[in-house]
Amino acid sequence: MASWNSIPLEITYETFGWIAFFSWSISFYPQVIMNFRRKSVVGLNFDFVLLNLTKHSSYLIYNASLYFSSAIQHQYFEKYGHGEMIPVAANDVAFSIHAVLLTAITLFQIVIYDRGNQKVSKISIATVCVVWLVAAVCFFIALPSHSWLWLISIFNSIQVFMTVIKYIPQVIMNFMRKSTTGFSIGNILLDFLGGVTNYAQMAVQSIDQNSWVNFYGNIGKTLLSLVSIFFDLVFMCQHYILYPEKKAFPPKLNKEGTEPLIRCSEEPAAPENV
Repeated sequence: MASWNSIPLEITYETFGWIAFFSWSISFYPQVIMNFRRKSVVGLNFDFVLLNLTKHSSYLIYNASLYFSSAIQHQYFEKYGHGEMIPVAANDVAFSIHAVLLTAITLFQIVIYDRGNQKVSKISIATVCVVWLVAAVCFFIALPSHSWLWLISIFNSIQVFMTVIKYIPQVIMNFMRKSTTGFSIGNILLDFLGGVTNYAQMAVQSIDQNSWVNFYGNIGKTLLSLVSIFFDLVFMCQHYILYPEKKAFPPKLNKEGTEPLIRCSEEPAAPENV
């Protein structure tokens, strides 16, 4: 296994990695907190959450397997060369675990809070079922020959596929409603920061090793960053430019600079002459 050639680049790599971890991890909380305060999930697309759970679950399987399994690491070195580094860091595993837990909590909020007339589409349910069926079939294909690297690459491909499609229902929903109310922009801003630093982390490793193998050796991580950045820009455009929230204007003040205690809709009647 290769080692770092530059200590400053190694420190930069770790820094970018943990910034991405904290940004992506914290990005789940604004939506969870918003749902809790409103006691409502209206405005949050349920397909997005369901597809996101499948995405993060498959990504966790890939990251944890490649990071902890010596057998899979051996197969990786046999394919890409013993001079390469494993393209999965500790922060990748930590993020995946945290992401699965927080997405599951968001899904639970959908069950217990006001949903309005929203529901999970049959297309999303069918997509999730087909994806896990394919994963199960691939497991039994890989089992006889112990092709574990190939198997986890399937899970990596699944997470890339889910990353591409999971944002689309929310984008369409915002477009149809002409509003982003109920969908936290804080989630998007932090997700954008995570995507940028995650991609920067891979670039730093490639510069140090003078090799771009880690980009296509872990194509899932590469596409995860690029796709996330693209859709985050779309959401920011929707929130700040296309469908900005209407600001409530403060009540008018009287001459003394204070709000009147009683607002009269009608002028008082003139006193009657006795």
